Amino acid sequence: MTPITDFDSLLAAARQQPDPQRLLFVFVRSVLHDDHAPHEAERFNAGQGGILQPVLCVDKTPAELTSFAALKAESARTGEAWQLMFVAAIGGANGKAPSSDDAEEPLKRMIQTIQTGGDVSRYLAFDQHGEPVRFL
Repeated sequence: MTPITDFDSLLAAARQQPDPQRLLFVFVRSVLHDDHAPHEAERFNAGQGGILQPVLCVDKTPAELTSFAALKAESARTGEAWQLMFVAAIGGANGKAPSSDDAEEPLKRMIQTIQTGGDVSRYLAFDQHGEPVRFL
């Protein structure tokens, strides 16, 4: 199996799976919550703190993606700014990839987990350069 060191190696690993995969993407940006305190605004303006707000989501098969650059360009066409991208995968069966309909509920759960500050360690996260991000 290919080690995942960046987004493009994630694509390679997904393509090598025995069952076809569908990749789930949730793009987020950091924002201040509505009832923030002045010290929270100071930290946020210094590049710290805030909450993650989902701004885009999409599902794709690995065959629909050529590279991180292509996905980033596609997301830019929406006009939504983002800072991080969370990724999960769902596997198919009998040589058939899951459909977009199959991805709907898992995508909703991803969004809910992110919005509620849940455990995002089950997802891979990448920055705007396609480099992995780890949460401690």
